[in-house]
Amino acid sequence: MKIYIDVIFFINVFFDFILLLSVSLILRRRVKIYRLILGALTGGLSIFFLFLKINSFTLFLFKIIIAIFMVVVSFNFRDFLYTLKNFLYLYLVSIVLGGFLYFMNLEFSYKNNGLIFYHKGVSINIILILIISPILLYIYVKEMKSLKNNYSKYYDVDIYFKDKNIVLKGFLDSGNNLTDPYKNRPVIIVYYKSIREYLTNEKELIVPYNTASGNGIIKCIKPKKILINNIEYKNILIGISKEKIYIDGVDCILNNNIDIKSD
Repeated sequence: MKIYIDVIFFINVFFDFILLLSVSLILRRRVKIYRLILGALTGGLSIFFLFLKINSFTLFLFKIIIAIFMVVVSFNFRDFLYTLKNFLYLYLVSIVLGGFLYFMNLEFSYKNNGLIFYHKGVSINIILILIISPILLYIYVKEMKSLKNNYSKYYDVDIYFKDKNIVLKGFLDSGNNLTDPYKNRPVIIVYYKSIREYLTNEKELIVPYNTASGNGIIKCIKPKKILINNIEYKNILIGISKEKIYIDGVDCILNNNIDIKSD
C-alpha cells in the first residue's frame, strides 16, 4: 500500500484549519486568518507521530500537547481559563467532525488498519469528504451560536402567591413590552394551564393591549413577589394567556421592561 505523506499532511492541516475556524466562530475570537493557518500547520505535525514506535497512551499525550500548541498559536495565551476553553471547544468540534467521518466510514463500508482507511464497498471520493466536512461544521457552528443566543435568555422564575408558589422557566422576549395603564407595571405572560391551580382566590385585573394583529384585553393577577434567577422583583403582573407558548421548555414570557440582574 502506498501512503502519500504530503496528501495526508494536507488533509490533516485542512481539517485542523476548519476546526480552529469553527472554534473561533463559536467563541467569537477575533483572530487573523494567518494565525489559524499557523495553528493548523502546527496540528499537521501530529501526523508524523504515526510513524514513530510509541504506544497509544504516549501518542495520546503527544496529541494533547500538539492541541495545546494549536490553540496557543491560533488564539494566543491570555490566561489559563481562556486557553482551557479554546482547548475544550477544539476537542468538542473535533468529536463532531470525527463522528461524522466515522459515520461515513460505516455507511460506505470502509475498513481501517489503525488510522489508514481503505475501500471494501462503495467508493467515496476524498474530495467529496473535503467539501462535505466544512458544510457540516458550518451547520454545527450556526446551531451552536443560535443555542447560545437563545438559551442565554432563559431564566428560572419563582412566583409567590399568598400561601403557595410555583417554579417556571421564563424566556426574555424583546417583543413583550406590555404594561398596565394604571401603575405602569410590566406584565409577564404565563400559559393558563401552567398556573390554573394557583389562581384560586386571586384577584383579577383587566389590562388592555395593542399588537400588530389587533387589540384586546388580558386577565392579570398580582402575585406576592417574583424571583427571577433568585433576584426578587415586585410590582409585576402575571398575564394569563390561553395560547400555548411554543418555545422549547418555556412556561412564561418575561417582560422586556424588567431590569433583570444576574444573581
